[in-house]
Amino acid sequence: MQTDRSHGWDGELLDLDAYLERVGYDGERAPTLGALRGLHRAHVTSIPFENFAAVLGEPVSLELPDLQEKLVRGRRGGYCFEHALLFAAALERFGFEATGLSGRVTLGSGRLNPATHALLAVRAADDERLWLCDVGFGSGPLEPVELRDGAEAGFDGWRFRMERRAGALGVDEWWLHQHKENGWEDRHTFTLLPQYPKDWLMGSHYVATHPRSPFVRRLYAQTFSATRHHTLDATTWTTYLPDGSGTERKIEAAELGRVLSEEFGIVVDDASLARLRDGLDSA
Repeated sequence: MQTDRSHGWDGELLDLDAYLERVGYDGERAPTLGALRGLHRAHVTSIPFENFAAVLGEPVSLELPDLQEKLVRGRRGGYCFEHALLFAAALERFGFEATGLSGRVTLGSGRLNPATHALLAVRAADDERLWLCDVGFGSGPLEPVELRDGAEAGFDGWRFRMERRAGALGVDEWWLHQHKENGWEDRHTFTLLPQYPKDWLMGSHYVATHPRSPFVRRLYAQTFSATRHHTLDATTWTTYLPDGSGTERKIEAAELGRVLSEEFGIVVDDASLARLRDGLDSA
């Protein structure tokens, strides 16, 4: 799989030093498998997932300068398209071969959902294998998973598995499974058809604006680490552990700012926080 360099990731616009400081990565800056693993883990555990712009009816820009301002300098989070584009720009600066992909989120539902998830397929210069980088889902994986049928990967107790199935017109479908408390659950499916930034614009527009999109209806945030996965779904705050167990409690609207800052690492300006609180009060 080759990257079309005329449809690159705007890596030249990235303030690489600021990005690496944001994610806490101080390893080698080279297209090696070790660097890919380290950078993936650093990104996933440092930049949260959140949909606040969509909830507030604000535009979600996928332009790299805007992504930097929001996710890097503004210490906010974002959803998959924002994460994947920012990460792809960093990979490009490191010299990696990265190809965009689009996925359909399933979460064990069996439904055919629209292709609204952004992922990357990446090769390292010192390894011939193809790796799935999924930095924008909000619940890992911590590091890349090999794109090979039956490949299993475990990172600090979080377990994932790849599966390939025959699809329509001879196009293979790939499925990423995540191990939960009750066993393996299919998380999303995708093909290896290359996607470019302009392709992701369509999915992002749907997610951020369509009335049937869950992201415009209620606040949602996630943060993920080696030891725990926090989610905030409106007022429901859930903490999951690698073994699949978890705890849950409701928060009050007045707690929102503190919970976002202290537990999710998300900094929200006062005006936006007030509007988000109003939404929780009226829900």
